[in-house]
Amino acid sequence: MKIPKLSLTQWIFVGMGVGLLIGWLAPEFAVNLRPFSTVFLRLIKSIVAPLIFATLVVGIAGHGDLKQVGRMGVKAIVYFEVVTTIALVIGLVVVNVIKPGVGATLHAAEGMGDLVAKKQSFGDVLTHVFPQSFFEAAANGEVLQVVVFTLIFSIALAMVAKEKREIILQFCDSLAETMFKFTNIVMKYAPVGVAAAIAVTVGNKGLSVLINLGLLVVSLYAALAIFVVFVFGGVALMARIPIRRFLN
Repeated sequence: MKIPKLSLTQWIFVGMGVGLLIGWLAPEFAVNLRPFSTVFLRLIKSIVAPLIFATLVVGIAGHGDLKQVGRMGVKAIVYFEVVTTIALVIGLVVVNVIKPGVGATLHAAEGMGDLVAKKQSFGDVLTHVFPQSFFEAAANGEVLQVVVFTLIFSIALAMVAKEKREIILQFCDSLAETMFKFTNIVMKYAPVGVAAAIAVTVGNKGLSVLINLGLLVVSLYAALAIFVVFVFGGVALMARIPIRRFLN
């Protein structure tokens, strides 16, 4: 009998099923699998900074015409802000209608109960946007700081002589391609990471937590469906994109 070859998505669903069984049948063993899920999350986080840096540098500095990049950047920022605001509104409406968290009992992590939110002024927020070190921002997962540094770096690189600029552009282009390959390698570990995460969750909270997690997934896909059909669909119509040909 020939065993059918499964896609990555199918393997992830298999991992979820295995994790569910382990968390249900052996909860004491399941909680010890946390390191396997933590490793997966760490690997995913490690991709973000170098990938953002490499792709933005190639996209901006590789263009050459800073005036054109500036005009395109302003349009992109306005579009991003408007669409993101609409996405937030859709998400808030959907989550308040479905209410996936109702009935879930979540406990604060050990040592986190006494934390108090710190009020920040506009100056604090503005200062926080600019990194004092790219590597510190990357290590702390400060994506906005990484983006700001990369934007300034890209503009500076575009002002450098072409023969010197090409060296760094080739490096960043190779880095971006390497990080995509790195992502493919990490995703092969995804079924194990997902299985461990599900096992730990079910082992700690029991099967009842799956109801809330299921509602959370339903909320996500409902919001995404509304967003894609009405928002992206509206944008496509305004931009006169042939939707049927685009989907094909």
